[in-house]
Amino acid sequence: MAMACLNPLALSPRLAYSGRAAPRRCSVVPTSSARLPRAAAGRRCSWRLAAVAEEPQAVQQQRTEGSDEAGAEGTADASSKLVLVVGGTGGVGQLVVASLLSRNIKTRLLLRDPAKAVTLFGEQDESVFQAYKADTRNAAELDPEIFEGVTHVICTTGTTAFPSKRWDGDNTPERVDWDGIRNLVSAMPRTIKRLVLVSSIGVTKYNELPWSIMNLFGVLKYKKMAEDFVQNSGIPFTIIRPGRLTDGPYTSYDLNTLLQATAGERRAVVMGQGDKLVGEVSRLVVAEACIQALDIEFTEGQIYEINSVKGEGPGSDPENWKELFRAVQSN
Repeated sequence: MAMACLNPLALSPRLAYSGRAAPRRCSVVPTSSARLPRAAAGRRCSWRLAAVAEEPQAVQQQRTEGSDEAGAEGTADASSKLVLVVGGTGGVGQLVVASLLSRNIKTRLLLRDPAKAVTLFGEQDESVFQAYKADTRNAAELDPEIFEGVTHVICTTGTTAFPSKRWDGDNTPERVDWDGIRNLVSAMPRTIKRLVLVSSIGVTKYNELPWSIMNLFGVLKYKKMAEDFVQNSGIPFTIIRPGRLTDGPYTSYDLNTLLQATAGERRAVVMGQGDKLVGEVSRLVVAEACIQALDIEFTEGQIYEINSVKGEGPGSDPENWKELFRAVQSN
């Protein structure tokens, strides 16, 4: 098994590093539907995003710092992307969105309940942040308009392995991890530059102990089926298989809190391939790995297992992440 562990830099204290209904794009400040064309008023939620001047202070500061560090080239890269995040109110998804916003990368959320975006991420400039209402379990809701202008997709959807309250409303592994991913990928335009899918370690061994216990209700089997579907879709992909998730989930937190989240002592990153890695991983590390994989060309078509351990980590430095991914790269 190839494996890499990078330990050069501390993570940032703010960012350590898921009939045919027309989509509904949503934001926050109440506005009269009379301001919209009559045809659009019925399709778009009755909110509008506030001006960027009203953003949480931490986001404005992070954006300023990011711009200073990245320079003109980094700004151009950020402005050329539009990342669709699916599962953006989950534990990993929230951190992905917070990190994208801090880097001034245009972000679009696909949510069953777009109002949650306001609670979690506050009022954002609509030119950088949008939310569309759709349920991936229902293929008819995945209107092409959702994908207009989208260059990259990060999918962090998931549910619990065992029956729980989260299964209410047909939120089972089969419906979320299989039907949802299949519907999403089938609806994507083939112009997408990269799809990053968060899966799980153990998916190739769901009939073996101890993984068969985790798979009693099919979660690993359905995740593997989704992986196979993605690999055969023709869309450029990277699959991230995290170990057991730690740190969070950060539900009911606002964006300021997300930006200040840390992984504690578990900042060093261990990667592997071949589904032989066993362990735990910080949600912060998984979120950062997803974002980094978007721009590292040689991660296309690859599957990586990822854990985090005590020690300093790669932070958000692209070169450190390239070193990590490259060290376990298969041919």
